[in-house]
Amino acid sequence: MTTALPRQATPPDEQPRQAENRRHRNRRRALTLLIIVLLIGVPAGYLVISANQSRDSGKDKEKKYSATGLTTGWPSKVQRRLYQVPVPHPSNQVAYYETNNWKTSRLYVQFQTTQAGLDAFLTELGADRDLLKRDDIVIGARDRKITGWTFTGTGARPGPYWGFVHRQKSPQPTQDVVVNTSNPKYPMIYVVSRAVP
Repeated sequence: MTTALPRQATPPDEQPRQAENRRHRNRRRALTLLIIVLLIGVPAGYLVISANQSRDSGKDKEKKYSATGLTTGWPSKVQRRLYQVPVPHPSNQVAYYETNNWKTSRLYVQFQTTQAGLDAFLTELGADRDLLKRDDIVIGARDRKITGWTFTGTGARPGPYWGFVHRQKSPQPTQDVVVNTSNPKYPMIYVVSRAVP
C-alpha cells in the first residue's frame, strides 16, 4: 500500500511571476527615457550654450578691435618698442590706437610735445627736421578716417603741417609722420607706424 505524499507548496522565491501591471511598466519606461534624455540632452545643451557664448565673445572682440577712434593714454612700452614710436617726455594729449590683421599691423599715435621733444622724437627715429616737408600730408585718407584726424585749413588746429615717411627695410616698421606747428612752442605730432607680421 502506497501512501500518497502531501503536495508541497512552492517555495516563496520560486512563486510564478504575475504579469507586470501595465501602469507600472509604462512608469518604468518613462523613467528610463527620462534618464536617457538627461544623460544625452544636458551635455548637448551645455555644448550649444558654450558654443553660442564663445561665438558672442568673438563678436564682442571683433567689435572692439574694429572700432574706430583713439584711446586716450600712452601706448604700452611693448607697443612703442615694437612699432618704434618713441613718445618723448614731456608730452600731453597722448592717444593711440592699434589695428592688427594677417597682412599689416598699425599703431596710430598722437601727442603734443615741446620743440626739444620733437627733436628727441626725430633723433630716436633716426631722422631730423631736414626731412620734414611743408604741406606734405603723408598720412592717407584710410588712416585719417580710422583715427578721425583731419589735416585741413579749418578747425582748431589748421596747421601749417610738415610731413615725411620714415621707410625701413622689413621687418622694421615704416612710420608716416605729420607735425602740426600751429602752436610754435608745442608742436602736435601724428604717427602711423606699419609693421608686417
